[in-house]
Amino acid sequence: MSSIIDAVKKNLDFSQNKTLKILLYEAFRKTIILGEIPAGTRINEKEFSEILNISRTPIRYALKQLTTEKLVTYVPKIGVVVKGINTKDAHEIYDIRKSLDTLAAIKAMDQMTTDDFKKMKALLIGGEKLNREDRVDELLQNFSDFNAFIYEKSQMLRLKGIVLELQSYLVYFRDIAIRSSKRRNTALEEHWLIYRGMKTKNKEQLTLLIHEHLDHSLKFILEEMERQKID
Repeated sequence: MSSIIDAVKKNLDFSQNKTLKILLYEAFRKTIILGEIPAGTRINEKEFSEILNISRTPIRYALKQLTTEKLVTYVPKIGVVVKGINTKDAHEIYDIRKSLDTLAAIKAMDQMTTDDFKKMKALLIGGEKLNREDRVDELLQNFSDFNAFIYEKSQMLRLKGIVLELQSYLVYFRDIAIRSSKRRNTALEEHWLIYRGMKTKNKEQLTLLIHEHLDHSLKFILEEMERQKID
């Protein structure tokens, strides 16, 4: 258990101007997403509290948030246990994403204004700057913002709601991919292609670009999961 606590402690970033409960939640979340706490591991609230010398309140908050995101689950008579995300989940989520992302992009491109496309371009330029400076956590948010922008401009509220249900999985897979400099460089190039495809309003080309982008991402994810010996 001490190695797990050490992993969470390593990811505690006290340089940020945030409350302890938020910092602890983010540290837990990052540690789980990076696979530094294996699936099936029980999180001992009492032990974390004693070793980190903090009250149980922020730990309980963190675990509650992680439960909401389905990254951990409560097992009767055992306690809070880390959930695993397997290769079957990856295939399923990416199949769903192909349908949803394509629909959102096609709907969005027909309604976006010149100003909207300027904002979209600014997100891409900002992403390139973050990548050059190796600001990975902020780049992860930038990628999320890029996708959220397309869904917002699709003006399909129910579609956005469906995506929110998948959010914990999407963030998990995006985090794995973006932490690889090789994949994030390619993903940025693919985002530029999607942007240009939306500007030309070519549905067939745009569909192909989105599917290729997600196929490349899935391939990388599966290779990484295999390396980490995730079934």
